[in-house]
Amino acid sequence: MGKAVMYAVVSLDGFMADDKDEVGPLFDWYGNGDVSWSFPGRSDESRTTRASADFMLSRYRDVGCVVMGRRLFDLTNGWNGVPVVGEHVFVVTHEPPADWEHAGTAPFTFVDGVEAAIGAAQEFAGDRLVDVAGGQIGGQALRLGLLDQVVVNLVPVVFGSGRPFFATGALDEPILFDNPSQIVRGDRVTHLVFDVAKR
Repeated sequence: MGKAVMYAVVSLDGFMADDKDEVGPLFDWYGNGDVSWSFPGRSDESRTTRASADFMLSRYRDVGCVVMGRRLFDLTNGWNGVPVVGEHVFVVTHEPPADWEHAGTAPFTFVDGVEAAIGAAQEFAGDRLVDVAGGQIGGQALRLGLLDQVVVNLVPVVFGSGRPFFATGALDEPILFDNPSQIVRGDRVTHLVFDVAKR
């Protein structure tokens, strides 16, 4: 079974967006380099440093599917029915959308509960990776012990408040990570890979 990996871009103070769901300068590094690349199966282009391009392509090459929450689904209109990475998207929601224009044609499955969604995603992905979105879904998966790795694309900006990267809420005890297994310096971003320490 493939690993469940939480990926996200985050500010120095731990936010993925501000209080208005704006990402501000978090994604500026996607266009500040001279190396052109695209996620596997996508035509939209990013331009980063060679270090960031190599990191992103190596990390996302083996992603089979994505698990996201209903909030992100609504904010992006489910990426208009096209997965950003991987071949399928599992959306955690108690109530699937009734009038989504891509229903029935897009490779999206609506699942009630984080544990069930990650289980279905891992079954779909086989030996490939499952990309778990940050925020509420990633935070719940971390609390449940379902994450194997966390990939942090750390941007040097402070928001002060906003949408938290982990969104775990209060914890009975800290959740430990191993030392980073990979550190890559880009331009206006540092890429970090952490294994979740086994409890």
